[in-house]
Amino acid sequence: MALILSDYLTKYDMEVVCAEDPYMGLSLLTQHTFDLIILDLTLPGMDGLEVVPKIRELSNIPIIISSARDDITDKVIGMERGADDYMPKPYDPRELVTRIKTILRRTHQVDDVKEEKILFELNANAREIYFKGVALELTAAEYDILGMLLHHRNASVSREQLLYESEHIADDSSIKNIDVIISRIRQKISKIDSDNIYIKPIRGVGYLLSDHIK
Repeated sequence: MALILSDYLTKYDMEVVCAEDPYMGLSLLTQHTFDLIILDLTLPGMDGLEVVPKIRELSNIPIIISSARDDITDKVIGMERGADDYMPKPYDPRELVTRIKTILRRTHQVDDVKEEKILFELNANAREIYFKGVALELTAAEYDILGMLLHHRNASVSREQLLYESEHIADDSSIKNIDVIISRIRQKISKIDSDNIYIKPIRGVGYLLSDHIK
């Protein structure tokens, strides 16, 4: 569901970072600046209603709860603990876009939705990735690696995760193979834009992809 929403919101020029569990999400909140959080309630390790006050200890960032739990008690508790909106599933994602825009206008976090151009575009059906409108000529392994980095935009991804979650790299391959593949991807990106570095090494961890020019 997170990946589906991420892909959908990207079409509206929203940059989305997904966290697989609440602890990762809280950690990301201390490392990066975000405009809004979409929070599920049924989460591994910690209930979403417990996550809301922990977020409030760190930030006043707007929170939209998106949950299949439509009990009025959950909604009341979520709002009392600091959430800004509550959307019971299922819902039309277009409504989510509207609510995001409304909240961001009201909180003056941004002027409407950011108009920044997303430089990377992924077409999962065709297994193609475009950079500045140009299709990158990627091997199957390079597509896997760059695709994972895109799904975790502006968040670090470990070499181990890149290795073991790739469908086209053998599990017994060396971690150094990831560095080689990353180098090849960088070279292909640099043929289109040699002035900026988009895939950055995170010492002792892995890599981070930023799809905005710094």
